Amino acid sequence: MKKTILSILAATALVSTPALAQNVEFTLINESGYTLTYFYASPSNDENWGEDLLAEIGVLESGYNGTVFIGDGSDQCLYDFRFETAEGPELEEFEIDICELASYTLVAQ
Repeated sequence: MKKTILSILAATALVSTPALAQNVEFTLINESGYTLTYFYASPSNDENWGEDLLAEIGVLESGYNGTVFIGDGSDQCLYDFRFETAEGPELEEFEIDICELASYTLVAQ
């Protein structure tokens, strides 16, 4: 009986625990042929772009990489990325699984 009560309490704790917000850090590798001036990321189910993730780096030239940190408090894994370039084109990638991401390589589209 004691084991049954403990099992029920443990199961209740697991079910009632809210999803935890995550902080994700990964290497962004720019192989796009463009100089990246801005990088925005947001959960795929969000219509608004987040803050510029290159703000601390400044720009990321093609052939270089930098460390990116997403700490927006979301518990989502699928994110959309938007890159703005010095040369003009805007590049967008959709439904990137950041929960399993160690690095992301942006290539020319």
